[in-house]
Amino acid sequence: MKIGLIGSGSFGTALGSLLADKGYDVLMWTRSKDQMDSINEHHKNNKHLSTLELPPKLKASQSLEEVVKDKELILSAPPSHVLTDILRQIKEILPKDAPIVSASKGIENESLRMVSEIFEEELPGRLHKNLSYLSGPSFAKEIIGRVPTVVSIASKNESTAKKVQEIFSFTYFRTYWTPDVVGVELGGSLKNVIAIAAGVVDGLGQGQNTRAAVITRGLNEMTRLGIKKGADPMTFLGPSGIGDLVLTCCGDLSRNRTVGIKLGQGKKLKEILEEMNEVAEGVKTTKSAYDLSKKLGVSMPITEEVYKMIYEDKSPKEVMKDLMSRDLKREGV
Repeated sequence: MKIGLIGSGSFGTALGSLLADKGYDVLMWTRSKDQMDSINEHHKNNKHLSTLELPPKLKASQSLEEVVKDKELILSAPPSHVLTDILRQIKEILPKDAPIVSASKGIENESLRMVSEIFEEELPGRLHKNLSYLSGPSFAKEIIGRVPTVVSIASKNESTAKKVQEIFSFTYFRTYWTPDVVGVELGGSLKNVIAIAAGVVDGLGQGQNTRAAVITRGLNEMTRLGIKKGADPMTFLGPSGIGDLVLTCCGDLSRNRTVGIKLGQGKKLKEILEEMNEVAEGVKTTKSAYDLSKKLGVSMPITEEVYKMIYEDKSPKEVMKDLMSRDLKREGV
């Protein structure tokens, strides 16, 4: 099988490594010649996870057309804020029967579109049956290290979901399929916002009690917004919901938790982002999630406080104080 991979970041590289490890021929798109040469000549991504060796069947190209044309599966893993532009470049050359698997996580800032909504609105209807979405607790470094991992595959087309499930399943990578695209998408996006809040807790030197409170109340917020958008609430109890939320809020490899830790320690966002070599999707998603919650009339107090901290320079200590002093409520509200 020949697979085209759009995006050369950590997660795209990890999924490409998985598929190449299975014996598939994977061609990855990158804008960087140095990155392309490093992958093709040394089997290493010199920009991301540079200490880890990649399978020989994972190659790279600077030509988006070469990566996409005549492939039997397309794996899309760019940052969500550049997805619209990429899809507009390739929509006429995408193979008509190849599954399209999205691994991007986020909500577009201006339009408030989820990744699945971007795909459905930007691609012609003849390709919609091919669409699926991968999400779940899966640090890139551990996938490349062949650590056992479980994720969700969501698609409105059952045959597509099952085909993608089979392609991605391997000895150390297990997949479960679901028709709940909205639930899987929102879980993968919103957990990054909650992870920033959990990181702030750690940065402030608070305890595990506090982190657990952020995780459980964060799950409540994710579920409320999901239900409003038509998701199955049970999806948030699966890999792409609570699974990904716990990993991202607690794991040392979490970029979004790292942002929160540094905010809690008193650093400014601009300084934090300049120090990072990776995209922390939760920063942009915080604004989208906040705007979407206001548009739909959904109460999301943790998301709102993270928004005020990032975009209005509210102090982390004031955020914690205001969250703890909110009006008392019934559980689940």
